[in-house]
Amino acid sequence: MDPSLVTVLWYLIPLYVIVTLLCMVLADADMTLMWSSVAGQRPEEIEGPGGVGDWSLQWHWEELAYQLVQCGARLILSARREKELQTVKRRCLQRSNLQDEDILVLPLDLLDRGSHEAKTEAALQHFGHIDVLINNGGRSQRSLFLETSLEVYHALMELNFLGTVSLTKQVLPHMTKRGSGSIVTVSSVAGLAGAPLSTGYSASKHALQGFFNSLRTELTDYPNILISTVCPGPVQSRIVDNAFTEVLNKPVSTVSSQEYKMSTSRCVRLMLVGITNGVQEMWIAQQPFLLFYYLWQYTPTLAWFVTNKLGRKRVHNFKAGLDADSAYFSKPKAP
Repeated sequence: MDPSLVTVLWYLIPLYVIVTLLCMVLADADMTLMWSSVAGQRPEEIEGPGGVGDWSLQWHWEELAYQLVQCGARLILSARREKELQTVKRRCLQRSNLQDEDILVLPLDLLDRGSHEAKTEAALQHFGHIDVLINNGGRSQRSLFLETSLEVYHALMELNFLGTVSLTKQVLPHMTKRGSGSIVTVSSVAGLAGAPLSTGYSASKHALQGFFNSLRTELTDYPNILISTVCPGPVQSRIVDNAFTEVLNKPVSTVSSQEYKMSTSRCVRLMLVGITNGVQEMWIAQQPFLLFYYLWQYTPTLAWFVTNKLGRKRVHNFKAGLDADSAYFSKPKAP
């Protein structure tokens, strides 16, 4: 080998490693998604009928709807509470140039799987097709396994897993018939690694990961259909306030702190960038939470050591009635 080439490589390889590590430290998403946000297509640049298309949202973060309408997307908003959906629709219309008929409010209960076929047909009758389905419905959990009834685990799997699978089963055949579309499912870091106090929630998200990873390989004959999973870390939302506890219908006793979590607007923006650029799995989290994704991916033994240390602290604070969610990297305050 040419000595001059060896010299160049001698300097370039360490420089590349240093730059890569620096980018990882400063990033709030995986490197593929970060690269897409820098050099890929922007959601606002996608053209087609109805702007960026017709999006069906299992609504949980209203911020997602607000950013989509600013991109020109026509929406189908679905959740159980129609009054809240109408409020979001009104705000979407105020923030965009869309008309009333461009946003369909379609009340839907993930647990009522018998209604999903009719709801899908209603959406198709209104818009003619669905370009993107975003599965974002579900509930979290805050309870210890030894204290939690089996009914809670049944409810978590029925809602988070089977409800999502049922809706996907209704929408996907229309996409395969057209030969294009995107099904995007919001999973969680708990779908990649275990989380204390969330055994049932983590199990339901692991089930979603396994299901959609398997489904993606079944659809290799449909290269224009995107199956994407989004794995956010702690994000500002009300999901913990509505979490399951040790028994059904018992509310959480401690309201979760939001100050250390990623803003919803940033998480949604990264999601839309990933969807626009066809990213199949997205890791979205601020540091040091993002570091755990890489530890579990590349050094699981070290990840277990760190998780056990921090998990013990989280459980102890939960038992003491403190905010367990903020216990990882800060000293929680007594309620």
